[in-house]
Amino acid sequence: MSTTKKIALVTGGNKGLGLETSRQLAAQGITVLLGARDLAKGEAAAAPLKAEGLDVRAVKIDVDDRADHAAIAAFIEKEYGVLDILINNAGIMVDGEIFTNTTLKVTEENLHKTFDTNFFAVVALTQTLLPLIRKSEAGRIVNLSSILGSLTLHATEGSPIYEAKGFAYDTSKTALNSYSIHLAHALKDTKIKVNSAHPGWVKTDMGTDAAPMNVEDGSKTSVWLATLPEDGPTGGFFHMQDTLPW
Repeated sequence: MSTTKKIALVTGGNKGLGLETSRQLAAQGITVLLGARDLAKGEAAAAPLKAEGLDVRAVKIDVDDRADHAAIAAFIEKEYGVLDILINNAGIMVDGEIFTNTTLKVTEENLHKTFDTNFFAVVALTQTLLPLIRKSEAGRIVNLSSILGSLTLHATEGSPIYEAKGFAYDTSKTALNSYSIHLAHALKDTKIKVNSAHPGWVKTDMGTDAAPMNVEDGSKTSVWLATLPEDGPTGGFFHMQDTLPW
């Protein structure tokens, strides 16, 4: 990868996994644009990182707002001229029932809301920023997925997620995994690498305090994929450095 300082954008960066991912990337000497829907909250989250001497800058990006997509692209173009790392971290879960099957009662409204944020917004933002990522010597795109997007594990009785079938969330992550595969193939003749990351079940607002992992460990997969060397994988689905089944 380039010896010049790299630029990373982390969506949903003001708390949880996004915040810790921003911290870990900045600790590697990367300039991190910490994306938040509410700029004031983003600046509040970035302040202690800056106090640690980390190069972190809060930026406004509501992934559901296409005007924000255009604005952040223009900002990065003006300020840096390139984007080396895009971590599509922002996501939502509206089913709220991880351990039950919501298929029979899921509403169309919840399906649309979940897919709008977890899938359509990711595709739209990535397409908007891709011209800047193409300018990088070694662009990296990391899509925050989940083991709950694995069709193989959902269909395998006795698997760790066999009984966990929150329909809207799970299928949005399956679609996101498909995007990672297709985008990686489309960019296979470039130096850009695209991968899906499963952070693990992490203690966050979404994961709840029942989760066994802390955010420090939960962020490691994203950071690894964001800083892959030239011979690293693309078009894969990983937890830590282990491959997960689609």
